[in-house]
Amino acid sequence: MITIRIDNFALVDHLDLELGSGLNVLTGETGAGKSIILDAIDVVLGGKANSRMIRTGATKAVVEANFQCHPQLEQWLEEQQLESFHDGSVVCSRELTFKKGTFRSRCRINGVVVNKQVIMAMRDRILEITVQGETGELFASATQRELLDAYGGKNLLEQRKSVSKAFMAMQTAEEALISRRQSEQQRLQRLDLLQHQIKELNSIRLQDPTELEQLEIESDRLTHVVELQQLSYQAYNLLYQSESEDSAAADIIGKAEAVLLDMVNYDKELTSILEMVQGALNQIVEAGHQMYSYGAGLEGDPDRLVEVEERIRTLKRICRKYGPSLPEVINYYYNLKKELVELNNNERSIEDLEKEYEEIKIKTLDFCQKLSKLRITASQKLEKQLTSELKPLGMEKVLFECRITPTTPNINGCDQVDYYFSPNPGEELQPLAMTASGGEMSRFLLALKSCFSQTQMDAKTLIFDEIDAGVSGKVAQAIAQKLHKLSQQHQVLCVTHQPLVAAMADNHFRVTKHLIKVDEETTENEVRTIVKVTHLIDQNLRRDELAELTGGHSATEAIAFADSLLEKARREKQLSHQN
Repeated sequence: MITIRIDNFALVDHLDLELGSGLNVLTGETGAGKSIILDAIDVVLGGKANSRMIRTGATKAVVEANFQCHPQLEQWLEEQQLESFHDGSVVCSRELTFKKGTFRSRCRINGVVVNKQVIMAMRDRILEITVQGETGELFASATQRELLDAYGGKNLLEQRKSVSKAFMAMQTAEEALISRRQSEQQRLQRLDLLQHQIKELNSIRLQDPTELEQLEIESDRLTHVVELQQLSYQAYNLLYQSESEDSAAADIIGKAEAVLLDMVNYDKELTSILEMVQGALNQIVEAGHQMYSYGAGLEGDPDRLVEVEERIRTLKRICRKYGPSLPEVINYYYNLKKELVELNNNERSIEDLEKEYEEIKIKTLDFCQKLSKLRITASQKLEKQLTSELKPLGMEKVLFECRITPTTPNINGCDQVDYYFSPNPGEELQPLAMTASGGEMSRFLLALKSCFSQTQMDAKTLIFDEIDAGVSGKVAQAIAQKLHKLSQQHQVLCVTHQPLVAAMADNHFRVTKHLIKVDEETTENEVRTIVKVTHLIDQNLRRDELAELTGGHSATEAIAFADSLLEKARREKQLSHQN
């Protein structure tokens, strides 16, 4: 079910149109505005829009369409985080504005603003418009392959998914192999550099990050051992034992201690000072003993000095090369060893990658072959059914062939699909785009849709714009029957001038133009044209509309002919439902 609300769009000031299930037809005189209704449906689902579509005198046009959801659409809405309403419907709207010379357009799905890509993706899931002369997409080989795959049904589509998955895995494996081959030279060069640097750093035996600092301290000590001995003896004399009597620090502070001991006998408040002097004396005595031991332990060692200085030079050279500091050199060394392990152990060999790629390639080609077989089977069935569907449409001698030729494997398999067509006896089969006229293409599309109606590929609303133009009599009746058959699986909307087609409708709408005064309160004669749509529920009104469509008959003959059409349509529908 689809409901359309149109405000200030082209010649429509306001229109609420509810299309029923089954076959809906729009009739009316040429130029009555039937195409405006289709334009509005096209626009609300992302079709091209411009400021001329806004009704003269208005600054904003709004088109809103309400569709009933089907399971595939529900799933897609959930993926887009656009849930349907509780009644299972989805509302698309488009607002066109033109103010101060600026045209703007805004699309919404269930009230949420969406971009054109989203609305067009939804359009593909709910609607299909067939207009005579606008069938360019069908001429593309990719479209013809998609149609064949859909016709092939669930098993074929599942096999195509398997092909797509396998092909992507094959691409990934091939890219990994190519990348591995390209990087092998760089990898070997890197391995050689790592091994050289690790060998160099191993020979230096790096362990302690503070080694250089300690060596420099030891070097200074060994270089100045004589001076240190002399100074340590001098310090010892000054602190503890001087050659001149009472000139050592320990002797002087010892005398101060003796004086304070006497004073404390008379003033206990001096006890804290006495304790400080005693502490100082103990520290000086200890410092003197340690300084003596230090001086006594100093020895000159020229060999050790040479060894230390050589080690210092080595460490500084390594720091300049890998540093700048020794801790950073040691960290760099550990990282080198880690990278070497990764390059040797974690990098898959070219042979492994080649083996994996070949295995996936064989699997992919096997899937492609199975898909090709399913396509061949589906093509044979489609050829037979489509030819059968075309014969009642005035194309008794039609030839149709669905040619499948091998191609390089891709995500859709390894087949190119092309439709070849010969509408008339004696003509060779040629690609569809090179042979079919506008009228023939319309009938071809109608027959193609009839083939798909039984596959239940989707639950789209199908719109046909005057595909019955230029035909009459038997062919028009066959087109009417095909449309009715399609309407049993899909909601169908058809714009027609054929009374035979209109008579088969489940819902018949008449489109008319009217002139109205712009302002009823003024005396000016300014008028405006508006389009109105009338649902012909009353059978007498419908009979009158069919009579007008016949044209060229007297009023009595036209009414009688319309009655016969309605009766014949009633019997055919009844027979169709029984079957």
